[in-house]
Amino acid sequence: MPSAKEIGKRLLELRGDKAREEVANAAGTSVSAISMYENGERVPRDAIKIKLAAFYKKSVQEIFFD
Repeated sequence: MPSAKEIGKRLLELRGDKAREEVANAAGTSVSAISMYENGERVPRDAIKIKLAAFYKKSVQEIFFD
């Protein structure tokens, strides 16, 4: 499994020019949580991983495990 920093980098790249607020709303979490995920300070719990993967049209495997 990639490190929290590597996952954060992937999430940041996937977000591109979208606002953190848009991602947070889609994932059902806070903007500060999205920031922590992207900065590698925290890894999202499974339910949030699923919502983020759906939002980015990727698999959970692609984002969080490959």
